[in-house]
Amino acid sequence: MLTTLFTVFFICLLIKVPIAFTMGLSALVAVLSQGMPLTTLITRMFVAVDSFPLMAIPFFILAGELMNAAELTNQILNLAKAFVGHIKGGLAMVNIWASVFFAGLSGSATADNAALGSLEIPMMVKDGYSKEFSVAVTIASSTVGPIIPPSIMLVMYAVIANVSISRILIAGFIPGVLMALFMSFYVYYISGKRGYGSAGKFSIHNCIIAIKEAILPMMMPIIIMGGILSGIFTATEAGVVATVYALIVGLFVRRTIKFKDLPEILLRAAGTTSVALLITAMASMFSWLLAWESFPSTVTSFMVGLTSSPTVIIFLILGFLIFLGLFVEGIPVLIVFAPILVPVINEFGIDPIFFGVILVITILVGSLTPPVGSLLYLGSSIGGTSVMAAGKEVWPFVFMIICVIILCIMVPQLVLFLPNLLMGAA
Repeated sequence: MLTTLFTVFFICLLIKVPIAFTMGLSALVAVLSQGMPLTTLITRMFVAVDSFPLMAIPFFILAGELMNAAELTNQILNLAKAFVGHIKGGLAMVNIWASVFFAGLSGSATADNAALGSLEIPMMVKDGYSKEFSVAVTIASSTVGPIIPPSIMLVMYAVIANVSISRILIAGFIPGVLMALFMSFYVYYISGKRGYGSAGKFSIHNCIIAIKEAILPMMMPIIIMGGILSGIFTATEAGVVATVYALIVGLFVRRTIKFKDLPEILLRAAGTTSVALLITAMASMFSWLLAWESFPSTVTSFMVGLTSSPTVIIFLILGFLIFLGLFVEGIPVLIVFAPILVPVINEFGIDPIFFGVILVITILVGSLTPPVGSLLYLGSSIGGTSVMAAGKEVWPFVFMIICVIILCIMVPQLVLFLPNLLMGAA
């Protein structure tokens, strides 16, 4: 069965069948080849999405759509500009740190890229930055979105690996900030070489004004994480609370959302959610067949035979995932390979919370790199530049992200410190 499964999978990839249908067709052909009942696949699809923790995803997506519709992006940009805009390469740094702030609203790299990129890229080009560099900064910084809470990908991993959603969301905070810092160091260096300027002078007065204006959007991540940490509600319930808060802000406080706009907002959120859950359902069938054929235990035995070092095994896994990310999108990689890799890391005594954060960051690298990189294609489209030209500028940012991954592997407490401090040792 495995031969059939992988043969159909790679053929579909080569002829560019969408990844959800690639996994679905592979599973369908494999099941038919074994004479198994098709109801088996339907059951697996239903079980995959019939999950209370997974309900956090559509609510976080809807909350992000409502906050976008409330037109709060400018306040986030102004907040970043007030604090880092005066530094050399200031607008590029504003781009990076606006993504950090926006991550608390969307939890999605694509949403970050689309919402902020349409404002930031023209702004940077007008200030003298090249289009290609502007696109590279925008797409690289958007990868912070799925790391800093609330994160859709971390929620998906938590469900798959059966670990605490609250703990893994908190664990993503420090690595996400480190990613922004490393990118900022590179921006500062390259801006000095190319003569990219700052976006004004530092002013405490401007910072205070920017903080006041950004209170509404920044309250949402505070409400989400404050409620989770205090035990008032679960991560899924936090998604509901965030949605209600975003709705109140848009309809009654900012009044930038009208009741007539709600159907369109709900449809956009439903479309994004349906894509994520379709991929989840299809990938669940694929990974279930791998488990049926004892593929995870085979991989575990193979890895144990290679080395006894947890650090080496992590580097081997991550090297494989970076290579795989060149050809396959992030969420399918997460859903298919997390069930395979979690038993491996458990065998080596690696903390699954730590591994989940590192895994998601590594998978995101693939979204920046050709030939598949979805963020690269989206950013190039928004910026009106070629994928190849933007791709050349994005590689140093990829290197910065890999440096953060290596640093976290060498110092695991960078990932585990906050969840252990705030929620106690696991």
